[in-house]
Amino acid sequence: MNQDTPLGGHISKRFDNELEDMRHQVLAMGGLVETQVANGLRGLFESDSELARRVVQDDDKVDRMEVDIDDQCLKILARRQPAASDLRLVVAIIKTINDLERIGDQAEKLGRNQLELIDDDAGSSHCMKLEHLGNLVSKMLNKALDSFARMDVDEALKTIGLDEKINAEFDGMMRQLITHMMEDPRTIRNALRVSWCARALERIGDHSKNICEHVVFLVRGKDVRHIGLKEQVEMVSE
Repeated sequence: MNQDTPLGGHISKRFDNELEDMRHQVLAMGGLVETQVANGLRGLFESDSELARRVVQDDDKVDRMEVDIDDQCLKILARRQPAASDLRLVVAIIKTINDLERIGDQAEKLGRNQLELIDDDAGSSHCMKLEHLGNLVSKMLNKALDSFARMDVDEALKTIGLDEKINAEFDGMMRQLITHMMEDPRTIRNALRVSWCARALERIGDHSKNICEHVVFLVRGKDVRHIGLKEQVEMVSE
């Protein structure tokens, strides 16, 4: 674990347990969301409507987890009145579960759009164009959750750098889909659905980036939102 970790011993062992329990719950929520994204992509690539329906249904579980963890955070704020690194941990958890819930929403969109796709060769061809983007996004989400689990600032900053690749991949895919729609209007319905899936994946990348920024705030106490990666690295190095 990173030496800068804000988790340390308190006079109250129960307080330590409460903080650690919340952190584990965040990781459990992250694991569920990661599974949602993976299943949403599998549903698209394999034209598996049953799997897509499961992704849609699992969104309720993610929502409940967010509410439960958020409630625990509020109780800790009220009862313990944490300060310094403990306060940063609670704030970072509140922000992280919000991003995880939104990632779950985007995964649900993958499932819903799969259910609306016309099952033909053109539809399958368009879906397979998502594969590289989907792999990049899945990798970024996994690394973001890993950096949170280990409170690893260096890993968080490296993961933030993946967002530019995802944006470039998304832009290239959108150009391809627009070209296909112009060349063959019969592909418009499926191409639109796939473009919405691509947008959902791009947004998952954005939320994964946010989680990494929360890690930097949690460990170093520095707010690196809304600035470029170079500036983020310089700020953390100060």
